[in-house]
Amino acid sequence: MNTRQVVMITTGGTAASRTTQDGAVPVLTGADLLPPDLDHVSVQVVDLLNLDSSAMTVRDQFAVCVAIAEALDNDDVDGVVVTHGTDTLEETAFLADVFAVDPRPVVFTGAQYPSDDPMADGPANIAAALTLAAAEDNRGNGVQVALGGRVLPARGVFKLSTTALEAFDSVNENLPRPLVAETVPGGLPARVDLLALYPGVSPGLIAAAIAQRAAGIVLSATGSGNTHPDITAEVAQAHRRNVPVVVSTRVPYGEVEATYGGGGGGIDLVRAGAIFSPWLRAPQVRMALIALLSTGASRSEIEDFFAASQPS
Repeated sequence: MNTRQVVMITTGGTAASRTTQDGAVPVLTGADLLPPDLDHVSVQVVDLLNLDSSAMTVRDQFAVCVAIAEALDNDDVDGVVVTHGTDTLEETAFLADVFAVDPRPVVFTGAQYPSDDPMADGPANIAAALTLAAAEDNRGNGVQVALGGRVLPARGVFKLSTTALEAFDSVNENLPRPLVAETVPGGLPARVDLLALYPGVSPGLIAAAIAQRAAGIVLSATGSGNTHPDITAEVAQAHRRNVPVVVSTRVPYGEVEATYGGGGGGIDLVRAGAIFSPWLRAPQVRMALIALLSTGASRSEIEDFFAASQPS
């Protein structure tokens, strides 16, 4: 059997962490994380970052995407693994997927427990991810997430548990994969604010985001995409200022549909100019909108992306 070539990009996270008196902190390098025995797989390590994923910036997330593209510039590379903290893994993996034109496997993995914990799951997850990235029959599946014995597509994935080894689930494992662009854009990424909606929410949050020069806004709404009538008025104001507003939900499962009226229902929000995301949840919607705006997408292109992101 031929030896398969995999690049492993490390970014820190729990898999690289050890417990100190100040809590678990990432200290291990990629060389420390390599499994001792991987048959027919040769691994090149790229130590890119050493952060808790909750401390990542959007520029860091774009840097991960650039590093993936650089690894795949080498035709001898058969696949890529990214080790990443689980707090924001669903966002970075999704961002990578909207630029993933190359059919070779890209697999994100991480851990729920630090490397010195008796339940440390990083070694098994990393070994599984490397094997998956090296598999000859795993091409054309987009970016994947491999943790706790599960393999899920990046689109639609979300963190399900703070402690379970099976840390992630998917809102829908059969989502289409429209791309934003074939190359990762340079420059400063667009700023998009994600706002949680709840009873008594101040509608001034949207106006404040616009005043602070947010290029786009994502609303994590209640139910199937509903809120207070005062929010609807602010969405209309954002629309008049050409600031796109995309509506998702705080509910983990099910399709998001404009169904209700009453002034703050989904029907009202659409009439006010909001764009609905039927399946992608708010953290991934935000990354999509950042990617779209960073590549100069028009409103119609933004609408087309979210329309194309639901199964036919």
